[in-house]
Amino acid sequence: MNLAAAVVVSYLLGSLVPGLWIPRLKGVDIRKHGSGNPGATNVYRVLGMKYALAVGIVDFSKGLLAVVLVSRIAGPSGWAPILCGLVAVLGHIWPAFGGFRGGRGVLAAAGVLTGLAPLGVLVAVAVWCAVTFSTRYVSLGSISAAVAFPLSLVAQRSFGASVPDEVLAVSAVVCGLVVLRHAPNIRRLLRGEEHRFGRKV
Repeated sequence: MNLAAAVVVSYLLGSLVPGLWIPRLKGVDIRKHGSGNPGATNVYRVLGMKYALAVGIVDFSKGLLAVVLVSRIAGPSGWAPILCGLVAVLGHIWPAFGGFRGGRGVLAAAGVLTGLAPLGVLVAVAVWCAVTFSTRYVSLGSISAAVAFPLSLVAQRSFGASVPDEVLAVSAVVCGLVVLRHAPNIRRLLRGEEHRFGRKV
């Protein structure tokens, strides 16, 4: 019962949609601007860094809090942080408070994975920075980071680090969801129509 409660709370936490609510402070419906995605990148393009940073902090915190705090509702359970983190990402992508139309899941996933495997996140952030700032495509950086994260865990294991099977499995699922949610971006990249970083719409 405690685990079920933790999972429900994690989903509701993930369902918070700052990318919709914060732009409304400026009278902006973010779904009618830019890509229409209620994520930090689109908020940045439409409203600028201040609003995007606020959205990003909340989205990241949702995932991290689900792993390190909400999971404690379940008591001592090795699976609780993993399930709570996964469900928080699902809530971010399909939010009850946002008509089940959420963001790509990048920052919520980053929060979850920071709670589960922080070294892997450092690798993913390095990849994101390298790809994003060399190509100026945020989406390509996010996709590359999502692919790099589980691979970094496999590499850590090959060097003798302790990476539990369940952490590796949920990382692959979460990162796979992030890549799948970028399918429209992938199509635009292939057509040469994707927006570049630093360009407002």
